[in-house]
Amino acid sequence: MSYLSNTKFDVIIVGAGPAGSTAAYTLAKNGLRVVVLERGRTAGSKTLYGGRVYSKPLEEVYENFRKEAPIERWVKKERFSFMSNGELLTLEYSSTDSTSFTAYLSRLASWMAQKAEEAGAVIVTDIRVDDLYLEDGVVKGVRCGDEVLRSNVVVDAEGVNRLILERFGMVPKLEKRQVALGLKQVIRLDASKIEGRLGLAAGEGLAWLIVGEATGYLPGGSFLYTNSSTISLGLVVFLEEAYQNINQHVFNILEDLKQKQSIKEVIADGVVIEYGAHLTPEMGLGMSPKKMYGDGLLIVGDAAGLLLNLGYTIRGVDFAAYSGYLAAKTILKAHSMGSYNSESLSFYQKLLEESFIMKEMKKHKKITKLMRSNEMFTIYPGILLDTVKKLFEIEYSSPTILQALRNSIKGKTSLLKLLWNIFRTFF
Repeated sequence: MSYLSNTKFDVIIVGAGPAGSTAAYTLAKNGLRVVVLERGRTAGSKTLYGGRVYSKPLEEVYENFRKEAPIERWVKKERFSFMSNGELLTLEYSSTDSTSFTAYLSRLASWMAQKAEEAGAVIVTDIRVDDLYLEDGVVKGVRCGDEVLRSNVVVDAEGVNRLILERFGMVPKLEKRQVALGLKQVIRLDASKIEGRLGLAAGEGLAWLIVGEATGYLPGGSFLYTNSSTISLGLVVFLEEAYQNINQHVFNILEDLKQKQSIKEVIADGVVIEYGAHLTPEMGLGMSPKKMYGDGLLIVGDAAGLLLNLGYTIRGVDFAAYSGYLAAKTILKAHSMGSYNSESLSFYQKLLEESFIMKEMKKHKKITKLMRSNEMFTIYPGILLDTVKKLFEIEYSSPTILQALRNSIKGKTSLLKLLWNIFRTFF
């Protein structure tokens, strides 16, 4: 570390996840002196997510991305299911093309860090950044223990646990209502069994999201993603609701899911080779800092709250990486001007607002209401499954769809309330 403290860098980046490494890659490729400080033992070792990434933003940043990146499978099938009492109502979509892929985030982040190193960035692992270093109120580097590393700009890519930003006063202390707890197991299974059991062609990928009983009827959802020779199975539950409503370890909910017949048949004779848990930002713009920039400081990725959970799919990695790219573009402009103050770095906010990231976050801001609705996860899955059961499990007479729906709703909610909730959520 001491040799670093004697060097002034153009940019210090805190965190070697997709946001930090993409910023480093873009900056180093354009000749700036960049150092990335990563708390984990290796770049990507502390990253965790479900398993699916949307590729177009990454293809814009990284040349030959599809050929070089550690992609497991391209997602060609989508499934969304409601689960209640072990029964499923599933919507499935199959495509001949794909804009998303499955991957191990640790490998993808490591690949991004390697690209940054090849471009000339310095990546230092197993180091903790304790605080920002200020001169006359302007960020001029970071503190790591007793040592100070100096730079013109610091990019905060520390992730959802924003301890540095909290100390600096940029964000309040993290609250339970702002985050969800993600839990995942990676299960080794022969590729032929994965494909045969899930109806996939050779090399095809599946993204499957399930709500209702899959999370113990808690707001959130479970997921199953197919890798080359493993399955990523897990769940995400909103932390505040989980804290208030469950009296068991959340791990047991995942174990219960594995015993449901529809999941048990898929993972039969598979071996768990990895297990992890991670907090994710879930309040959208509600947990973003008021400003994504300051004098000598930019905030990217999960630290900026840039994750979008649409219920049927989740976007985080592409948002994070692209925000790092936009931060790098801002710094390159500031470098050409020779000024790194708040005014010059505010260009980052402008780029974010004009990008697909903020447009998507704002367009879907109402989805948070749906994702925090207890009815969506407790009552509605049962109503839907019971309605379908009445329609298909016929003895003598078959009801109309409206009759089946009304009978299933009786005593639980009203048809008017159900339709109103659907309308106000999506329109």
